[in-house]
Amino acid sequence: MIGRVIKFYNSFFFVQAESELIPCKLRGLLKRDKNSGSAVAPGDFVEISKLRDGSGVIEKIQPRKSLLSRPAVANVDRIILTFAAAQPDLNRLLFNRFLALAEFSRLTEIILCINKIDLAADKNFLAEYENLYEIVRTSALDGTGIENLRETISSGVTVFAGPSGVGKSSLLNRIDTRLKLKTGSVSEKILRGKHTTRVAELIEFGGGYLVDTPGFSAVDLSELGITAENLRECFKEFTDFAYDCKFLNGCSHSHEPSCGVKAAADAGKILRERYESYLALLNELK
Repeated sequence: MIGRVIKFYNSFFFVQAESELIPCKLRGLLKRDKNSGSAVAPGDFVEISKLRDGSGVIEKIQPRKSLLSRPAVANVDRIILTFAAAQPDLNRLLFNRFLALAEFSRLTEIILCINKIDLAADKNFLAEYENLYEIVRTSALDGTGIENLRETISSGVTVFAGPSGVGKSSLLNRIDTRLKLKTGSVSEKILRGKHTTRVAELIEFGGGYLVDTPGFSAVDLSELGITAENLRECFKEFTDFAYDCKFLNGCSHSHEPSCGVKAAADAGKILRERYESYLALLNELK
């Protein structure tokens, strides 16, 4: 049988196959096969054998078209990077860290969702990023932007990711009241969100799936395969200006003379915030 992994919970992979949700374990040989890719992830298509007790065994993982490393979700069509306009305030470096991760995952559709826009003094919050990414501004409280977001995610596999407390689960509950996902408040003491989602799980919606993911306060890029050498590829606006670098193939866009990317940042052709975030992440990776 061929099925799709919906979630991993209590040491079982739950596979949707032929209208059944089957709890499965990995075949022992598959566990030891170093060439089988990373561990099975939600979103993977797998071949399974069904046992007499109704459970199953995963025999083989089908080739993936994409893999979001953190949270681990396979065969993703789009990612909705969700941040809050306020409560908690936007951490610009963390914001660009998540963008770098999304770009590194080779996802073709990256959308920014700015939630709690009802709390923002500027209703065009983050307008400076609109030349780079599609932005949807929403409020789970008053319904702003919900219909637009609902239409965007009506097909394919959509992952909602972002830091804790920005309202991802609240947004999904507003999009589909049947979901009833657990939500949490922002801690008044430390002004950070409380983690409410514990596992990544595919949830049927429209003609596709939604994935609500655990919130994160930090992401270690090096653990996910991003290096000082390939970080520049995660800032897509650098590409056109990199052709003007004196050291075309080896320029880190940090200290080298005659760097086209540095010159573009100085001239305002690249957002200064983006360039400074790049330098901070590059220094961290080094």
